[in-house]
Amino acid sequence: MSGAQRSAGFSFALGVLTVGCAAGLVHTISVVGLQIPFDPNEGWNATFAELAMHTGNPYPSAGGLLVNNYPPLSFYLIGEVARITGDAIVAGRLVSLLALGVLSFGIAHVVRLMGCATAKALFAALLFVACLLLTSDYVGMDDPQLLGHAIAIWGLVAVLRGPDSSRSMVFAALIFTVAFFIKHNLIILPSALAFWLMLANRRSAFTFIAAGVIFSLIGLGLFRDAFGTDLFRQLASPRIYALANMTTAVENWLPWAVWPLCGAGILCRIARHDRDAILVLMYAAIATVAGLLFSSGAGVDANAMFDADIALVLCAALLLDRLDRDLWSAVAAILYVVPLAFLLRNIDGDWTSSAYWLHPMAAERRDAATEIALLRSAPEPVLCEMLSLCYWADKTAEVDVFNMDQHIRADVRIEVPLVRMIENKRFAMIELETLKPFPIMGRTEPVLMRNYKIVRSDDERVFLSPR
Repeated sequence: MSGAQRSAGFSFALGVLTVGCAAGLVHTISVVGLQIPFDPNEGWNATFAELAMHTGNPYPSAGGLLVNNYPPLSFYLIGEVARITGDAIVAGRLVSLLALGVLSFGIAHVVRLMGCATAKALFAALLFVACLLLTSDYVGMDDPQLLGHAIAIWGLVAVLRGPDSSRSMVFAALIFTVAFFIKHNLIILPSALAFWLMLANRRSAFTFIAAGVIFSLIGLGLFRDAFGTDLFRQLASPRIYALANMTTAVENWLPWAVWPLCGAGILCRIARHDRDAILVLMYAAIATVAGLLFSSGAGVDANAMFDADIALVLCAALLLDRLDRDLWSAVAAILYVVPLAFLLRNIDGDWTSSAYWLHPMAAERRDAATEIALLRSAPEPVLCEMLSLCYWADKTAEVDVFNMDQHIRADVRIEVPLVRMIENKRFAMIELETLKPFPIMGRTEPVLMRNYKIVRSDDERVFLSPR
């Protein structure tokens, strides 16, 4: 294969990624302002962003039916942006889109610091965006995961810029601490860096670890002073773990990840003494194992594997760079893109139709408008499993259905207050995503069906009012 043919093969793969990502982002941007529930996380995050904005404290009182088991920083940021947009969910979606841009730029910058050409850096960034668009719904979602990664990636940049500099280690540790106080699962990259630094520069490793411990302790102390409780106690909300959840995560992740994992294996074989390759391979290994362990938890989504996705696109860039003069470089680039074509079936809606682009989510808009109007017409209080519907209907969030279910599974006594509220017909309207399977275990289902009747039901959700 001549140099021109290799270049053409790589350019083809890069072009496909560019067009696909551009199309996906255009559609995402076109729906970012719509009052359509994309995910239960959105209304949940908006609820606590509103609390942070109006009361200064995103944590509801202990013992209530609302549970906040996230660190605080994202709620304050989204709350401030919501002062401009007038809608915390739209604010969160905009921040998520901006975070994706910052994260993608950070990935490209990391690749360049590892000595790869600009084209390889662009390939890695676009491959990551394409992966997220096709394997998750987090692009343009009101959720702090991408925001946390967008900050954390610059900790990696700081380390690569000055692996022998104590100042760089301290600065990187500070960045990772901030990322942790945005999303608490962002511990994988700093862990991988600590292990790598122990091999590459033990003095830098000790500085990095010590600074991280100090900044974390300061952050935990500030949290206790501000909210009167321990952060880890706040984060330790009950969650059920099961092997079946991990199996599902593997089934959802492997269609995209199988070739990147093979690519990481090839990189390990051809660049085993390459310092940068050792770093990204360690990151990929730790992120894959940790992500799958995280995925065993109930309610954990594709975001558990985002660290692994980042690591694998970094491996891809290094592999293409190390194969640059080899006839396999163009083949490898195309092989990274081919599996993504099979994931197009994951896209909601018919993306081949003109309505998908010109009138995005028209049916969903109509249904959501009807549901919001129904909730708005009911007096307070109402209960929404999809909290974004209550948010747009100007109703106070009363119950965190998912976390209440997890609490009840851990301690059945927890169900008593909710059961009594339903028996007393406290809620003028109850919205659930489905009745089969019922979203809350225990006595809640029979008590609900005895005291409430269905007033609206469709493929998405069910609305009930008192009998």
